[in-house]
Amino acid sequence: MDGPGRQCKRTRYHRKCKKSIRDGSMFSRSHKGLHDWMGFIYRFSQGLQLRQIDLMSDGIAKSSTTLSKMAKRLRKVCTASLKRLKMRNAFKIGGRSNNCFVVIDESKFIHKRKYNRGRFGGSWMRKGWVFGMLEVHKQTRRPVLKLVKTHSRRTLVPIIKKHVKKGSYIYSDSWRAYVNALNPRAFRHFPVNHRQHFVDPVTGSHTQHIERFWKTAKCEIWRARGNRNEKMLKTHLKFIDWTYWLGKRHRNGVFGRIVHDIKRYYKV
Repeated sequence: MDGPGRQCKRTRYHRKCKKSIRDGSMFSRSHKGLHDWMGFIYRFSQGLQLRQIDLMSDGIAKSSTTLSKMAKRLRKVCTASLKRLKMRNAFKIGGRSNNCFVVIDESKFIHKRKYNRGRFGGSWMRKGWVFGMLEVHKQTRRPVLKLVKTHSRRTLVPIIKKHVKKGSYIYSDSWRAYVNALNPRAFRHFPVNHRQHFVDPVTGSHTQHIERFWKTAKCEIWRARGNRNEKMLKTHLKFIDWTYWLGKRHRNGVFGRIVHDIKRYYKV
């Protein structure tokens, strides 16, 4: 019990019961002190580049299992906040502005075995693709990441229509599903043929923004060991969305946004 507790009005076995100040909060059923928790939340808010070995060397926790449980609670809070954003129908990107465009692409989040040797882990049984839509507006980036079973026209086009505003500029490769399916009345599509050019010489369209984003996202998910199964991968993809949509855009930074979401999620 950290500091003074509180006394319940109800009695149990004709005795008044006492509860910790942690009861009903994010810190309930945790043996870590509040000082360690605040240190972890602060380090967690510093960005996606969070290594467990650094946290253990700083004395925040002694094992990776404890750190994983603490991070799981924070990601749960962030996922709930992102869900509220989606319920307000505000999870859309793009627009008719000339300074804003959307880059779409798909990628596999499965790490290959080195020299085709070694045992298959749980992630090797997953055959899904991650479909990404990245809004580029000056210096800001807003991604929408979806784990899909196939990267076919029937799967990807409804996702684009749901999350990309009409009239938006869309950059992509010259895959037939994009070229033939995107209605020119709804979107302004500028494909680039990667067999000939990295940057289209006529329109100037390219996919370098999302290619850099894939590299960053895969590196951070690999560091967090969140690529073992589909459930963990979905959680980490949602946390990346939360970071760019809510965390970095808060007036008090990512730490202020996490504190705000914790207060709203755990109504003690």
